[in-house]
Amino acid sequence: IQHHREIHVVVGNEACDLDSTVSALALAYFLAQVGPSRWFGDTVARETPHQVSPPPHQSSPAPGAAFVPVLNIPRADFALRTETTFLLRDQGIPAASLIFRDEIDLAGLHHAGLLSLTLVDHHILPGADAALEEAVVEVLDHRPLERDRGPPCRVTVEPVGSCATLVTERIAQGPPGLLDRTTAALLHGTILLDCINLSPAAGKVTPRDVACVALLEERFPELPPRDSVFAALQAAKFDVSGLTTEQMLRKDLKVLSGDELVVAISGIYVDLETFLLRPGLLEDLDAFCQAHGYAGLVAMTVSFNEHHEPTRKLAVYSRCETLRGTLCRALEEATTPSLHLQPLPSPWPCVGAFAQGNALASRKKVLPILRAAL
Repeated sequence: IQHHREIHVVVGNEACDLDSTVSALALAYFLAQVGPSRWFGDTVARETPHQVSPPPHQSSPAPGAAFVPVLNIPRADFALRTETTFLLRDQGIPAASLIFRDEIDLAGLHHAGLLSLTLVDHHILPGADAALEEAVVEVLDHRPLERDRGPPCRVTVEPVGSCATLVTERIAQGPPGLLDRTTAALLHGTILLDCINLSPAAGKVTPRDVACVALLEERFPELPPRDSVFAALQAAKFDVSGLTTEQMLRKDLKVLSGDELVVAISGIYVDLETFLLRPGLLEDLDAFCQAHGYAGLVAMTVSFNEHHEPTRKLAVYSRCETLRGTLCRALEEATTPSLHLQPLPSPWPCVGAFAQGNALASRKKVLPILRAAL
């Protein structure tokens, strides 16, 4: 701000999972190399027909802007992202070189007229960041579009398995030679983890994800085999052995805000029955929700068998019986998609538990159901 230099921030979602992190790092690195002069240049002309491109007059980062990837969590939470810390460490990227949300004043930059934003792996800013909406010049996401963005925002929203696939496509459309081995390894590992090693049984992979993994392997044949990359990342992601319940809830957290209520949705990487029997669980759930102002919490557990097929279960916690009933009914009666829920016994009266028969419905598909219920 003192030097009046414009900053273009590439930022992922608040869960700050591996996809959000790598998408932000790789895209910011790419943009820093090609510069804003090419922002809407010849790369746009070669886009796929699915993408929505702006007319030529639309805004872009200023010449001389600094491109900065930001991890959308406080630095203190980084240790909870075990698969991310593993992959970055494996690729020789020190945590000291990363910038976290509590280390950059986005509101101050915006107030000074120096901020432009690219959102990766999400397209709606949380309520606390609503003032930053007008700084958004580009969105790259793989969720269903929940709100339209008109000019001057460039929007690419595609139903692929990983946002890193869209970033890979973007880099591949750019000038030759800009993709290096480190970036390729980050993107390669992220797509494999997101798409469950490209397994059709998991219901996440698309032909474009497969094509991007093949492209990265073709350009960098020295990349490790897919099976070993996926196994290492999956083991790191599911290693919650040293985490408290509060850390498990924060590890993969998304937050939904209704008109009056805020609800947390946590991805949990142990079996639901094991989670519900953790010592002191109810006190931990109470304390977690009270500390953050959440009216309730939905825990979505996932585990995988040897064929990479997921098993999903749900727990709905709230001390407010009305809210708990509303969320449970919305999940049970959902049709887009139907979750095929079966009630499970719960050791706690304020926790509803379910087995999810539709194991292909990931949290990405459940979030809109909960948002509509709120």
